[in-house]
Amino acid sequence: MTLATQTLNSTSAAFKALVCKECGAEYPLEAIHVCELCFGPLEVTYDYEKLKQTVTRTTIEAGPHSIWRYRPFLPVATDNFIDVGTGLTPLIKSNRLARRLGIKNLYIKNDAVNMPTLSFKDRVVSVALSRARELGFTTISCASTGNLANSTAAIAARAGLDCCVFIPADLEAGKVLGTLIYGPTVMAVQGNYDQVNRLCCEVANTYKWGFVNINLRPYYSEGSKTLGYEVAEQLGWQLPDHIVAPLASGSLFTKIYKGFQEFIKVGLVENKAVRFSGAQADGCSPIAKAFREGRDFIQPVKPNTIAKSIAIGNPADAIYALETARKTGGNIESVSDAEIIDGIKLLAETEGIFTETAGGTTIAVLKKLVEAGKIDPEETTVAYITGNGLKTQEAVQGYIGEPLQIEAKLDSFERALDRSRTLDRLDWQPVLV
Repeated sequence: MTLATQTLNSTSAAFKALVCKECGAEYPLEAIHVCELCFGPLEVTYDYEKLKQTVTRTTIEAGPHSIWRYRPFLPVATDNFIDVGTGLTPLIKSNRLARRLGIKNLYIKNDAVNMPTLSFKDRVVSVALSRARELGFTTISCASTGNLANSTAAIAARAGLDCCVFIPADLEAGKVLGTLIYGPTVMAVQGNYDQVNRLCCEVANTYKWGFVNINLRPYYSEGSKTLGYEVAEQLGWQLPDHIVAPLASGSLFTKIYKGFQEFIKVGLVENKAVRFSGAQADGCSPIAKAFREGRDFIQPVKPNTIAKSIAIGNPADAIYALETARKTGGNIESVSDAEIIDGIKLLAETEGIFTETAGGTTIAVLKKLVEAGKIDPEETTVAYITGNGLKTQEAVQGYIGEPLQIEAKLDSFERALDRSRTLDRLDWQPVLV
């Protein structure tokens, strides 16, 4: 597709321009992400009056069983979008976890089962690559802590696009394998994510590739809004009272907020105040620390945590995440690696969901907020689980026990069963003295 054709088709879509979030300068709908005047980030804007006239609950419900049922709210101009079944993941009423925590109305938004690569990144990449193809890119790339590389490689393969991704060299084995299987070129960089990202900025300026989280970032980030849309639809076209979500760059957090606000603007849900609380790991918590100290700026840190998927030491959207938490009356907290492991185990043991370390961080922060009285037991709370535990098995190895080794004989089984029950009693029952 030529740029002229793309521009012509864009005029019939609801997205209008790229606008600087700092100074308000407008730019054409091209592969750019930074304002030339003030270096602020660019964001897609929409014609909400047009959307109000054309989009209803019925039109959405009649759409595909994927994020593309919300296509009018996404920055894709043509019918040539990439649908791999991404989205409409379960919103689970989590009664057992709620009882364990001491609250009543808890839901888990489970993107650990998202398609095709078991993380929320499938949403943002589906949108970014659909737009990249409209803009004429044939090679796709990204800087990634793992999940994004998985999604970019998988969806590029489906779309027939060349792919080269950049990851830190110490990434979890499951995430490396989960990228290599799709046949991209994988560059394992000796350094942390922030160093990987700086290298990718240089590559993006040298090679005319579509980097989903650099020059395509304004389109890519819009995919996260669908996590807001789906929750509203799955709650019966209502907004929750409180959400808890992990913070890496901060983009996911702010885009869920934007999604809720867009549904309010076009009349799909009633206006309602929703509190936004964010979760970070102690070993990489620049946003949480700024929130605690009342600062409106970030001090970059060097990541040191098992939660590698959210270990961004200099998060691009941190300021906007802080604004979102503060203006909604929410909180931003951090937890230790030990608490993250406990969070992974707690979710698995109560709800049968195996999440990766980012999800463990979210559950641990949820628990911390409840214990501190910062979540009303009566309010409807949604915790976002953004990735699958099979990708970060190393994090829990050594913390979840081992199989009981027995012979193929009944008496061997019974002896082992007695031992396991004894261990259970020692683990869970109080010691009487």
